[in-house]
Amino acid sequence: MKHRLPQWVALFAVAGLALLYLPMLAVAVFSLNVSRYGLVWRGFTLDWYVRLFQNPYILDAAWNTLVLALVSTLIATVLGTLMALGMHRFPWPASFRRFLDFSVYLPVITPDIIFAVAAVTAFILLRSAWSVFEPGLFTMICAHVTFQIAFVELVVAGRLAVIGRQVEEAARDLYADSWTILRHITLPLLAPGIAAGAMLAFTLSLDDFVISFFTSGPDSVTLPIFIYSSLRRGVTPEIHALSTLIFLVTVLLVLAVQFLTRTQKEV
Repeated sequence: MKHRLPQWVALFAVAGLALLYLPMLAVAVFSLNVSRYGLVWRGFTLDWYVRLFQNPYILDAAWNTLVLALVSTLIATVLGTLMALGMHRFPWPASFRRFLDFSVYLPVITPDIIFAVAAVTAFILLRSAWSVFEPGLFTMICAHVTFQIAFVELVVAGRLAVIGRQVEEAARDLYADSWTILRHITLPLLAPGIAAGAMLAFTLSLDDFVISFFTSGPDSVTLPIFIYSSLRRGVTPEIHALSTLIFLVTVLLVLAVQFLTRTQKEV
């Protein structure tokens, strides 16, 4: 027998969705409005998107954002996958295992501002020994990797729990060594989880502002930082167009993560 939810539950659900997405819908509408200022609809246009791709400052910020997200995601995916394998495929004492789990969950729930302050403090100390830690793209990559690793590890660990140990143990019974099992069994089975973790890390890096703002240099402005700086001078349709594009890219990445996660659960 099917039970219908009360109407007030559905009403609150719709209201919640409206609060989440109506502001973004308004931004998207303004990016297509001929009027540069005001809330009056003057007609449809794509000129703001054309001007967006003709703005050298925005293009430089987009390039920095892409490089930062790709490089940090690549490093975090490798380290996060190795961390998941080390934590869930090797025996650890129970007390130390709890400490490892706590260490992984802590970066996920720690506010970004704490991460940012910690990163700045660490880079100040490291800068006295090596000038490469001057604020810039390199320090931003290091800072992003520190919080991306935890998210990748959690996704890959979930995939490890799904596939279990039976196939690997069967391979060992057939005298396969550890490298063969890792290359031909474990990694192929982990591929959906690794891809989902990488996309999640890429999305987090793409949208990050606080940590990027604290660790950036004058030549490493990213799109979120550029948008924040532009808002102080006034919101323009180009900013609406840029925000809409970033939102669409984020939505596509989240949908891809959900698809991969659902696929790995069905395997």
